Amino acid sequence: MLSIEQLMKEALSLPSASRALLAEKLVESLEFDVDETIQTLWTTEAKNRRDEIRSGVVQTIPGEEALAQVRRLLEQ
Repeated sequence: MLSIEQLMKEALSLPSASRALLAEKLVESLEFDVDETIQTLWTTEAKNRRDEIRSGVVQTIPGEEALAQVRRLLEQ
């Protein structure tokens, strides 16, 4: 059996897409008390937002620009 250090070294040597999949599976494996109704609502909202972006209804802006806008609003 691999030690945590060995396992981490092996995982970090994987290609980016494989590391992302591994991270997703590890997070999914954690046990959380999740209200299924709330989870369903958030999933629906996330898909709606994704679809709005893909269809062009909503235009995205770079994160740095969004943060700058928020900072300007907070300074007012």
